[in-house]
Amino acid sequence: MAAFSFATAGRIIFGRGTADRVCAEACALGRSILLIRGRSVAWVDGLTDDFRASGAEVTTVVCTGEPTVEMVEAAVTQGRAAGVEVVVAVGGGSAIDLGKAVAALLPGKSGTMAHLESVGAGRPLTAQPLPFVAVPTTAGTGAEVTKNAVIAVPEARRKVSLRDDRMLPDIAIIDPALTDGAPRAQTLASGLDALTQVIEPYLSHRANPLTDALCQAAIRRGTRALVRLAEAEEAAARDEMAFTSLAGGLALANAGLGAVHGLAGVLGGRLGAPHGLICGRLLGPVLVANARQMRAEREDLGRFGEVASWLGEALGQDAGEVFEALPDVLDRWEVPRLGPWFTAETDMDAIAAEAADASSMKANPCVLPPEALVDVLRQAV
Repeated sequence: MAAFSFATAGRIIFGRGTADRVCAEACALGRSILLIRGRSVAWVDGLTDDFRASGAEVTTVVCTGEPTVEMVEAAVTQGRAAGVEVVVAVGGGSAIDLGKAVAALLPGKSGTMAHLESVGAGRPLTAQPLPFVAVPTTAGTGAEVTKNAVIAVPEARRKVSLRDDRMLPDIAIIDPALTDGAPRAQTLASGLDALTQVIEPYLSHRANPLTDALCQAAIRRGTRALVRLAEAEEAAARDEMAFTSLAGGLALANAGLGAVHGLAGVLGGRLGAPHGLICGRLLGPVLVANARQMRAEREDLGRFGEVASWLGEALGQDAGEVFEALPDVLDRWEVPRLGPWFTAETDMDAIAAEAADASSMKANPCVLPPEALVDVLRQAV
């Protein structure tokens, strides 16, 4: 067995009702709190009241979309002015990534660009991040247990990571009840992201026995739950998707991702399409392209067969054709294709070339040639 390491949040608290513990857990880490929140979850209003009733000082930052360098630096400035001691992020992946970045940068003296990958200097953090508590309200990104924050750099038309092992949250509190009743379109998009994030680490050449155990369970459970949520609201399926998202975050942080996310980072930065939607529409074509390339290279396709079997069983598709059938399944679920975000000026060759150098691409089970990546894009459109 090859040697491996495994890193994750300091503590993970999972289950319905666990959101009631956020106030006490955060206040045990500090009494001056920077609360970064999304706009749509009313539960956070009560959390603010709980903090103040406990004697904590609260400064609130509302995350209005995917974090940009400007948003990060504005929140850091606000946090420093308030003398915050702990950062709490409640919301989807964007809010959690913003909180993660702010907690990382607050104690240091350098700006965001000094630490960003690719478009920045990519330097390690100069100081230990502030204590950070992550509370997801969507089941998709698994950001509550990852060591990076995805930041948009509009002038570069890129979304890149601020990454450091010390950015892993101190506490991740995952209460599936916070996802109940989310809009169907959002549920499917975030769920497809979660599913992709347990499939890609399982197929990654960096996979290890711990990530394998997580992914093997989550691929089956997550696909079945997504099928149920495509049909109707169901609390048990929400629980399963929250677990799948958590498993995906744990797995990707330790085994990496693949070509879906390599392309998605570029597409998100250039076109502005929703990340989960991009991942869902790329998943089937990338699985087909990877299997074809590995077959041509006479590589072992055993894991691809396992994934096909699990997906086929849950989706009611023949395992031998399920990868090719995924786009049609999403059509039936009314998940949009990516065509509306492409224009006549969109350069697919340039997107493929840029994606080939993305950090996520480095864990892909094979090297896909540029023409294969372009073909994937065409199928997603």
